[in-house]
Amino acid sequence: MSKPFDMALFLSGVLTGSTSTRQRHLRQARIIQAAIQQRWQRDNPWTWQLKHVRWVLAHHLKDRSEATRYYYRLTAMLIWKRMRYKSLDCDDR
Repeated sequence: MSKPFDMALFLSGVLTGSTSTRQRHLRQARIIQAAIQQRWQRDNPWTWQLKHVRWVLAHHLKDRSEATRYYYRLTAMLIWKRMRYKSLDCDDR
């Protein structure tokens, strides 16, 4: 039995802004995580591909307002930013 992936810890290095902004990004990241987990059984962002996040933004959120989709895109960019930092660390070694 494995522990659930800790999205707050994952994003802690890239989250900035007010408390409410950080909480919104965490909430939305967990919703993205749950949607990808339900469809592809991948709960860990390290196993995600671009197609997974594109699906969330295009299909899972299709009935949401443009403003909501915009904020989810910002959260997705934070997730990719966090993953990019890690890949840069690996490339430097």
